Amino acid sequence: MSTKAYYPINEIGKGKPGFATTRSIIEAPFYGNNVIKVNTLREAYELAKNSPGTVVTDMPVYRGEEFGLDKDAKVLLFNDGAITGRYATARRIAGEPGVNCGALDKVVMDAVYETRWKTMYHAEVFAGLDPEFMVKVHLLIPEGEENILYNWMLNFQYMSDEYAKMYKASKPIGDGKEADIYIFSDPQWNGSDRPGVDLSCLSDPKCLCYFNTDQNCAAILGMRYFGEHKKGTLTMVWALANRNGYASCHGGQKEYNLTDGSKYVASVFGLSGSGKSTITHAKHGGKYDVTVLHDDAFIINTDTCSSVAIEPTYFDKTQDYPTGCEDNKYLLTAQNCSCTLDEDGKIQLVTEDIRNGNGRAIKSKLWSPNRVDKIDAPVNAIFWIMKDPTIPPVVKLKGASLASVMGATLATKRSSAERLAPGADPNALVVVPYANPFRTYPLANDYEKFKKLVEEKNVDCYIINTGDFMGKKVQPKDTLGILEAIVDKTAQFKQWGPFSDIEIFEWEGFVPNLDDAAYAEQLKARMEDRVKFVANTAVVKEGYDKLPDDALAALEKIVAELK
Repeated sequence: MSTKAYYPINEIGKGKPGFATTRSIIEAPFYGNNVIKVNTLREAYELAKNSPGTVVTDMPVYRGEEFGLDKDAKVLLFNDGAITGRYATARRIAGEPGVNCGALDKVVMDAVYETRWKTMYHAEVFAGLDPEFMVKVHLLIPEGEENILYNWMLNFQYMSDEYAKMYKASKPIGDGKEADIYIFSDPQWNGSDRPGVDLSCLSDPKCLCYFNTDQNCAAILGMRYFGEHKKGTLTMVWALANRNGYASCHGGQKEYNLTDGSKYVASVFGLSGSGKSTITHAKHGGKYDVTVLHDDAFIINTDTCSSVAIEPTYFDKTQDYPTGCEDNKYLLTAQNCSCTLDEDGKIQLVTEDIRNGNGRAIKSKLWSPNRVDKIDAPVNAIFWIMKDPTIPPVVKLKGASLASVMGATLATKRSSAERLAPGADPNALVVVPYANPFRTYPLANDYEKFKKLVEEKNVDCYIINTGDFMGKKVQPKDTLGILEAIVDKTAQFKQWGPFSDIEIFEWEGFVPNLDDAAYAEQLKARMEDRVKFVANTAVVKEGYDKLPDDALAALEKIVAELK
């Protein structure tokens, strides 16, 4: 599937698809006489390499010529400053109650005007890597931000001959009514007062991520961190996919090709730092022939249950990859890390979050040896990754409503990938529906899609806790051992205590005792938290995210059985 870039004269005008206020503000500057088109990764690399402040390390890009770089390309390092994480507080989503699009449009109009004094770069990429689903995305960003531009083109699919042909041959998305995505970015914007501009529509007058997903456009202002541009793009693509029959997934997916000829497709959903990348890329000691789709972003066709990756590369934390480790062979760029000279006087990265939290790198597709852009086999299981200390290392959910609502009330802890608002507790347990803080449409849309997968497509659903269980840390070897037992069909699930719709696989060292009054009380409290969350969806944001009644009933049943 493809999006639309060119319009016959009779299709241009007010009220026609692709033409509305916010989009018209954002698209026009792409054609300005101060704009330079960046067509290839080689061009973007040279711009980033020569951008002031870039560190050109002595680490070679492994097999870079296979994906659009010169053979002698090096890993580039660029550091953003004090901000090294995403800032959810800055997000404004058109269509949500209380969001003043008129005021936001004025902010963007003035930001666009200010860039007339700057040289701007225009780049294009594909998001979605199979003819079934491919979206063309445009980015406009000022001179001086060449590293963001280069990272963005690396993170998504640059327009190689292979993918350009694939895109041209694909069918239009939404019967040709879905326009290309346009993103205007000015990290240098500082929110100065201007005539006709009211900054009170922003939570922070110095930055803004404004999404109008119905119009396939966004503006990112005053934000240097590359992750804002990566997740901002995914935000737009996931919204477009949601409109067109897909479940949008912030997680990882892998396919186990078993010795009996069968396949087992597992999808894991979790926030950054939850373990989704570890689970997705785990090689299981060579025990299985594994195919990886992606570890962060994909979509599931809710009719065929096949899955498509959105990105070719990996935006990964560097915390667990010390200098010189084998995995670093696949680095393309690094952000918010340090560097030093080795014994030969060569510039090497200093990782492990020594400089700051949330050091990052983009790794090439080659990092995962059995990587594919699409998994045709239908998904077999969904795993909600939680860091709720009352949940055992694994439970299985029966019933489509319970399976989906537990995803909607996914409880976890924040990670260093996020810049929190002042006063926010980084250790508090929070609910992030479907582990996707980038949703821009009503929560019920995701609820119904995941419910359909369980109810109509017979997809199994589990919760896995990768945090602490009642004070004892669940180790990666525990989680992977549980996953292997499920894949091998040796996991023995049985009804968990009084819960008619929850089964447990008792993992040694982590067997819950429901006769322990203190534990039962904590479990009850966490389930009641979920009940309150779902009940509040009818009230918060004027009911914008209200979930269906069966979602609340499924949780109330658990609380009643626990009593």
